[in-house]
Amino acid sequence: MPQLVPTETIHVWPDGLPDQGPWHGIGKELGRPRWENSPLVRNVSEPVLIPFLPEPSMAAGTGIVVCPGGGFHFLMIDKEGSQVARWLNERGVAAFVLKYRLVPTPDDDDAFVEQASNLKQRRAQIEQVRPAAIADGLQALRIIRREAPRWGIERDRLGILGFSAGGAVAAGAATRYDRDSRPNFAAPIYGAWEETTVPTDAPPLFVAAASDDPLVDADVSVRLYSAWKAAGCSAELHLYAQGGHGFGLLQQGLPSDHWIDRFWDWLEAQSLVPARR
Repeated sequence: MPQLVPTETIHVWPDGLPDQGPWHGIGKELGRPRWENSPLVRNVSEPVLIPFLPEPSMAAGTGIVVCPGGGFHFLMIDKEGSQVARWLNERGVAAFVLKYRLVPTPDDDDAFVEQASNLKQRRAQIEQVRPAAIADGLQALRIIRREAPRWGIERDRLGILGFSAGGAVAAGAATRYDRDSRPNFAAPIYGAWEETTVPTDAPPLFVAAASDDPLVDADVSVRLYSAWKAAGCSAELHLYAQGGHGFGLLQQGLPSDHWIDRFWDWLEAQSLVPARR
């Protein structure tokens, strides 16, 4: 059986943040137990990684940074974090859930809910935080790669997977890397994306989204895929007719329920995980 309980917390910036910015406090779970069937974490000012490691006998030598979504205001820490990490663990992949920096929100839960329900009106705050969140993703990749043998990971089999705002972190990391932070693969799932130049050595990309997504237009994923292809880089796109936004591992009786199986097929095709026997 895989190891389902994280054993440590890894500070992403152990020597201090490169930019203090507007952040305050520490990660705080919303007083109400769940939002869209997931616990929340918010007010993250000191980014950390939570490792979920497979049973050593099952280890595939592959590691993935998992970036939950939440409009850069909160993190769907279970639905798009630990649940995904455990799915990967069951298949021998080491997963590291990233709590990246977020827009500061009111401590009062009711005030927070009101603010988080109107994210489209918070674009200026989101754009201020987005580069910091991407920097957290890149630094997470550096740290894991530096100590990869400690977790049984090959340094050239380290990728990043993100959902919604976390998808923007994953796509950003796949375009703004340096030698030490370049992901070997990236997977933005119904991800927001700030259009930018795609390097000619960009890592292989896996993209999945739903055409009926009410929050992040599916055209964003199409443009992301097209930009990768225009740069001559490898990319795969799965665009489902239905699924909405934030489907994660939710079972809705739709083809989009199986996006993560297609992701695994893609990892196999890229020789990033062992083929199923």
